[in-house]
Amino acid sequence: MDIKQLKKILAGIKSNSISADEALNLLRSLPYKNMGFARVDHHRQIRKGFPEVIFCSGKTIEQIKKIALSQHDVLATRADEKTFIELKKVLPLARFHKEAGIISVSNSKRKVRAKNKKAIVIVTAGTADIPVAEEAAVTAEFLGNNVKRIYDVGVAGIHRLFDKTKDIMSAPVIIVIAGMDGALASVVGGLVSCPVIAVPTSIGYGSNFKGLSALLSMLNSCATGVGVVNIDNGFGAACLANAIMKRK
Repeated sequence: MDIKQLKKILAGIKSNSISADEALNLLRSLPYKNMGFARVDHHRQIRKGFPEVIFCSGKTIEQIKKIALSQHDVLATRADEKTFIELKKVLPLARFHKEAGIISVSNSKRKVRAKNKKAIVIVTAGTADIPVAEEAAVTAEFLGNNVKRIYDVGVAGIHRLFDKTKDIMSAPVIIVIAGMDGALASVVGGLVSCPVIAVPTSIGYGSNFKGLSALLSMLNSCATGVGVVNIDNGFGAACLANAIMKRK
């Protein structure tokens, strides 16, 4: 079953030519494409409003190509330049967001959900956190959101954050990305009333345990309204922020 067939079912329900029970039976065969090495979830576009995202790490270039060619819009994360060069040969509209490690192909025109819509604000503690922040930013923009970037405003020089108080206080949702001690999420969470999505990064000196110390700090935050995603998971933070924006 594809999206066209699904639309026919919905039209049949509206015109009473298909009963609810018949429609339910037809919808049990949800649309996915079995490619042998992958089952591409085309139903995700219907459920989530965006296609299944390709996680490139661990996949061959040929596998990535075949999955990408089966989709209308493409978002491929944890990609490198070699993968982009090969994908560009079959998808000329492909763009490589180098710092984010993302390849995107946008054939659909995603409209901003409301005029003058507020932006998801993405804040990093340091410059070293920017690659994770860009993964979040590029993903959020691909999903149809405005994004405002506020980088390198960590607690080692907290006055840099206070210069951006107006931006963070008016945000509908904030993604805070920090390594080291992960303290920035608590600081921001204590200043704002909106949801804060904390992203620990694997950046830090000594025994930071590849981001585990920042993760535990964020999980133990005493600030209210702070949720935490996994280490270096800018993509996951963007998807959660997008869901919050859709609710609003």
